[in-house]
Amino acid sequence: MIRVRFAGGLLAAGMVAASAACAPTAERAIGQVPVAATVSQPPSETLSTLLEQALPNVKGKTFTSTIVNFPPAARAVPHRHGKAFVYAYVLEGTVRSQLGGQPVRTYRKGENWVEQPGAHHVLTENTSRTQPATLLVIFVSNTGDKLKVDDPPR
Repeated sequence: MIRVRFAGGLLAAGMVAASAACAPTAERAIGQVPVAATVSQPPSETLSTLLEQALPNVKGKTFTSTIVNFPPAARAVPHRHGKAFVYAYVLEGTVRSQLGGQPVRTYRKGENWVEQPGAHHVLTENTSRTQPATLLVIFVSNTGDKLKVDDPPR
């Protein structure tokens, strides 16, 4: 008897869902987007400046240290750091990174890399869907330049 009630409930639920899906567009809720058409963007990173200081012995250059936090599954938009020299050190988690023309690399806590001035950072992402990743990033840039310039949307 329980199986019959359960099966009847499933049949009723299926009929309601099917009739709603087959209803004319005007009868559906305005602004409702089908689940299959919904595209979710991965979360992005956040950058917090720790120190920004003009280099006293190198005219026109600034030293900036930052903490970059990547929530679980976060991905940065492809970008450049202008003419800055960049040093990145993984404080926590695991980050996948790729510079233009180079292979994809995975960096874990305690590992680091450098980016030459003008490098195109085509991939930067937290590999974990459950744990954050954190980087210490040092920039030596031209004074007044933006530290990160995202690629234009495609």
